[in-house]
Amino acid sequence: MRFLVCICLLMALGSGHGEEFGLRKLPLPGTGGFVILDYTAYDGRQQKLWVPAGNLGLTAVIDGKTDRITMVAGFKTGEVELRGKKWVMGPSSVSIGNGVAYVGNRGDSSVCVIDAAALKTLGCHAIAEQGAGLSAAPDAVVYIRATMELWITTGAPPLGVPAANKSILVLDAADVQRLKPKTSVPLEASAEGYAVDERRGVFFTNLEERAETVAIDVRKKRILSRWKSGCAEPHGLALDQTRGFLFVACDDRVVALDVAHDGKVLGSIQTGDGVDNIDYSAADTLIYAAASKAATLTIARVADNGALSIVAVVPTVKGTRSVTAGAKGTAYLIDPYGGSILKVFRKSD
Repeated sequence: MRFLVCICLLMALGSGHGEEFGLRKLPLPGTGGFVILDYTAYDGRQQKLWVPAGNLGLTAVIDGKTDRITMVAGFKTGEVELRGKKWVMGPSSVSIGNGVAYVGNRGDSSVCVIDAAALKTLGCHAIAEQGAGLSAAPDAVVYIRATMELWITTGAPPLGVPAANKSILVLDAADVQRLKPKTSVPLEASAEGYAVDERRGVFFTNLEERAETVAIDVRKKRILSRWKSGCAEPHGLALDQTRGFLFVACDDRVVALDVAHDGKVLGSIQTGDGVDNIDYSAADTLIYAAASKAATLTIARVADNGALSIVAVVPTVKGTRSVTAGAKGTAYLIDPYGGSILKVFRKSD
């Protein structure tokens, strides 16, 4: 299946900040309305964006060069009760591994392995009983190259569903076609958001109930440090591995921490309300933060001392709460109510 949209919705300017960005809408084929969208991931080698589309039982793969969209089908869906209502859930998270993509599915509490080039399913692994609910279903799935493991967080903390076991499930992913249970990392709270320092072997996440950000040794499977960013409810995380800056998303701002100096706060920017997952582009030294309630994308440059300065504020639409950085000044935002992905690009490129 293919679809190409070349209509620019907005040629948005970062008012007073000097850089101009455009916005292009990429409707997901066959949706026709609301789509449950959460985590996305950009495959730098293939130059493709992976987008699990929960209630459709599909995962969209968007070509970063042409915007062509291919749909990978066959994911199971299931009804999940949330706040007194029934929702159809399915694939909701994704991580890029060694030639494969790992897709977490809330519909049947499984993780499926997809050949990243052929876009074919290699197999699926259940992490809980299908009827166990959101508290035991995968939230984030994260491939750790240093240990060839898949780390899985569970629950839906921002929606008031804590993780059932308050730990991170670790699967052995050395054999890409056969995931095997390995161990778990106890947290005593629900994990929310993540970033990985592959060079130093450190996994970062937030603890929802404690308003903490923690650093975990991926080999020893233990917490190394605990920090307070000032966020009442920390959400997404992003990392500058080279300079050692960790960015924490609060509801309405992004805070920069110095991981080498006990999580010292280096700076922050206001973003508007409704921020969830954020991302960082090392090539451009830019941090991206989408605010769903404010309907804006804030783009900021990160200086060598960790200070943040806004270069653009791009108007978006309500509900665009998560963003993933792509290549060459591009970024992708989820648009659940429009059943689409919004592609942001630098107009000078």
